[in-house]
Amino acid sequence: MSKPNTTSAAQHASFNAMLLRKLMPLLVIVYVISFLDRTNIALAKHSMSIDLGISAAAYGLGAGLFFLTYALFEIPSNLIMHKVGARFWITRIMVTWGALSVAMAFVTGETSFYVMRLLLGAAEAGLFPGVMLYLTYWFGREERARATGYFLLGVCVANIVGGPLGGALLELDGWLGFHGWQWLFVIEGLPAILLAFVVWKMLPDRPTSASWLSREEALALERRLAAEQDAQGSGHGAGAFRSVLADRQVWLAILVYFCHQLTIYTVIFFLPGIIGSSGHFSPLTIGLLTATPWIAAAIGAATLPRFASDSSRSRRILIGGLVIMASGMLIAAWATPAIGLLGVCLSASMFFVVQSIIFTFPSSRLSGSALAGGLGLVNSCGLLGGFVGPTVMGIIEQTTGRAMNGLVCLAVALLFAAVCSMRLRHGNEERAEDKRGVMSNA
Repeated sequence: MSKPNTTSAAQHASFNAMLLRKLMPLLVIVYVISFLDRTNIALAKHSMSIDLGISAAAYGLGAGLFFLTYALFEIPSNLIMHKVGARFWITRIMVTWGALSVAMAFVTGETSFYVMRLLLGAAEAGLFPGVMLYLTYWFGREERARATGYFLLGVCVANIVGGPLGGALLELDGWLGFHGWQWLFVIEGLPAILLAFVVWKMLPDRPTSASWLSREEALALERRLAAEQDAQGSGHGAGAFRSVLADRQVWLAILVYFCHQLTIYTVIFFLPGIIGSSGHFSPLTIGLLTATPWIAAAIGAATLPRFASDSSRSRRILIGGLVIMASGMLIAAWATPAIGLLGVCLSASMFFVVQSIIFTFPSSRLSGSALAGGLGLVNSCGLLGGFVGPTVMGIIEQTTGRAMNGLVCLAVALLFAAVCSMRLRHGNEERAEDKRGVMSNA
């Protein structure tokens, strides 16, 4: 019996590690800044309600409106990026969202708040599915869940850093005649514009445009990824977006992702307020406590997605992660504030384990522009959960006086998603099952 080619395997692992080192730090920083700018209203909520008279229901609606325009423009944004390249398009996204984030400092009431959140969503549309598409240019399916997990660390870092940083910026209230929440938007919006120039200079569109890869290495990588796509037998050719809409597995992934996003954005936008209502804390203390679940999320994102190395493992980890998220929400809803925060930490530990795996299912079935449009479709429809969750949570808080009541609804949605996940299949796995069925009927 021949021995396995351990040298080749070691070289492959070393090459992928090099790709991660070259690409992921910049992409993670981009995502850190984007999440700071889309979610910093969570810390500004209390101050803006006092200074501008924005109610809990209006806040929840405004927080969610971001995701309506984000979802509306995601598919065209991803299709444009597929044509013009990641470097140009991500740079464009960053400049416009940075400028609008700074402009959030000048809202004067509920109407301008709604308008700015809609514009910010349109500006940032396409960033996440664009990066999901971009990773398919560099990593095979087995490595992609790991790369996605690292990318999602940006959300964890943003919330770990954003809580204390936002709390400190709110303490600038009154300096130079500006409110603390205005300083928050200005100081956290400017880095997106500055970082856009770094992306333009350093991010290669594809392996063949990377200066740190030899021509032979780049061509070999692109050939290997093309061969993997052929082996998966992508059910949709380039441009066949109508067949994406008819794919039940894509819609199943959307349903699971929707329930996931319901939870994550409700936690992001309402956790600071829940913590603040449970005691007399300063803005800085609230920011520090808000950061704790994201430490758990970072640990999960950095350690667990690598074990999703095949279809069966991916599905088991996905189902288990959703059940753990539901359990954490129930603990947070019914326990004391201290134990409730631990429940949120338990749930958060699975946030990006689940998210990094969900996208491997549709990406295993699509190719070319259908892949770009399909990933945009999954993210845009799933992100409607980012609209529904905060909006419903705001209504629940205003009508019942207790935001915790909404967490039970989230737990039910997550358990429903876990049941649905049992039917998810990667493209090659589904074809193998179909083949076995044909043979058994023969």
